Amino acid sequence: MTLLDSSRTPSDRHSVSASGNAAVPSLEINASRQFTPWLFEQNLSLAFTTYQAGKLFFIGLQPSGKLSVFERTFERCMGLYACGSSLYMSSLYQLWRFENTLQPGQVHNNYDAVYLPQVSYVTGDLDIHDIALSNSQINKDSENLIFVNTLFSCLARVSPTHSFVPLWQPPFISKLAAEDRCHLNGLAIRDGQPRYVTAVSQSDVAEGWRDRRVDGGCVIDFESNEVVIRGLSMPHSPRWYQGKLWLLNSGTGDFGYLDLERGSFEPVAFCPGYMRGLAFHGDFAVVGISQPRHNKTFSGLPLDERLQQKNAEPRCGLLVIDLRSRDIVHSLRMEGAVLELYDVVALAGVRRPMAIGFKSDEIRRMVTMG
Repeated sequence: MTLLDSSRTPSDRHSVSASGNAAVPSLEINASRQFTPWLFEQNLSLAFTTYQAGKLFFIGLQPSGKLSVFERTFERCMGLYACGSSLYMSSLYQLWRFENTLQPGQVHNNYDAVYLPQVSYVTGDLDIHDIALSNSQINKDSENLIFVNTLFSCLARVSPTHSFVPLWQPPFISKLAAEDRCHLNGLAIRDGQPRYVTAVSQSDVAEGWRDRRVDGGCVIDFESNEVVIRGLSMPHSPRWYQGKLWLLNSGTGDFGYLDLERGSFEPVAFCPGYMRGLAFHGDFAVVGISQPRHNKTFSGLPLDERLQQKNAEPRCGLLVIDLRSRDIVHSLRMEGAVLELYDVVALAGVRRPMAIGFKSDEIRRMVTMG
């Protein structure tokens, strides 16, 4: 049961062109012609984060069939993970669990999902990237989230008494130190357990990964401690899906999968942007792309040359790739205030989601009873 004063709900902000006050750059979101019909046919909505703009976005459909865009502000929000009615997200110094307060068939102000922040773990600024749950972690009262602790170069669990509990570190990391040695960033769950992680390098010195961005990337098997592939360029977002380990070779612009027997990366599609964030639904992959920052971290990568060869400019937004044809079939493009994305999740069975935030007093009036 949900109790709230509907006469004081926030104003409609769900258009594809949104702007803030005069000091905030405007944001324009443009969908390809068949993007909204695809969302309808798939009975699907999407959520994604941009730490650069500090926003959590929800993309769905209005009752009219037009695109619905809803956003909430969370400083440096990055990792996302969806599981049932729960949505998990990392931010600057916290890990959040949101719960959809609506039951199947319920609607609030034409939204069929309302994500309410219920639990927060205060971790400190660990530069948390990917987050996930394992199958054994089903009791929400004692859940133990797994996350990539990039600052300390390890996988970690949340703790009721500490910032984190170390779970695993790559075999080449000799010490847990707040030095971001290899830029550990991605986590893939297989058979309900953590299995594969991505790192930008195998460096064991403070910020050593910055000198190995072009071809120092690797994937490590959590169970065996073996490096299963080397020579990648800034890999991100490993995901196990349909019997394959997919990932984003961000430094080259290639979305693809690993042939684990051969130890090789097999490109599937070139994406015109710096890739981070990967989700799957049916026969489709959804990939986040960003405009690379003009600094040492993102410059000088093979992606630059490939974009020049194709006479293309880097974009920011979402790409939908058909895994059967290997074509980019739909897209969502963002221009203006948002230049970089980090993570994306698919919300199956949800048409139009929204979330409750902290910038207004609406959270005071959102009361649920179990």
